[in-house]
Amino acid sequence: MAIRTIREMGDPVLNKISKEVKEITPRVQDLIDDMFETMYEANGVGLAAVQVGVLKRIVVIDTGDDPILLINPRILEVSGEQTGNEACLSVPGKTGSVTRPHYVKAVAQDEELNEFEIEGEELLARALIHEIEHLDGHLFVEKVEGPLMDVEMVEEEA
Repeated sequence: MAIRTIREMGDPVLNKISKEVKEITPRVQDLIDDMFETMYEANGVGLAAVQVGVLKRIVVIDTGDDPILLINPRILEVSGEQTGNEACLSVPGKTGSVTRPHYVKAVAQDEELNEFEIEGEELLARALIHEIEHLDGHLFVEKVEGPLMDVEMVEEEA
């Protein structure tokens, strides 16, 4: 396993659409392992493969319960609304207010490419949408309501 370099806003790879994973090769398995290690090293909640420069539809998330791997994820259903500060490992040191669905239902595949559904509310719902949007070339800054703020300023206000 290895820590990979997280691509930052302005890197053109972050605006590209990721490709479907059709098989789990040793290289894909190494990528998945590296993504979890990279996310934890950066104290992140989620990471999409595109954020480490690989255009594959792979997402890892850990909101504090269990680590989640999503291969070829897509949103099936959303409902409700929540507004809160959001950040991104590809936009270091910045945060902004974003309105997202309160509930998200998605379908994805596991490491054996078996399909499963996942449902989330609050932070997990936010993470699911945030990371899946990365796979389609979008960053949270496109949805920020108001100015982007320095993380330090928000922490001082809290």
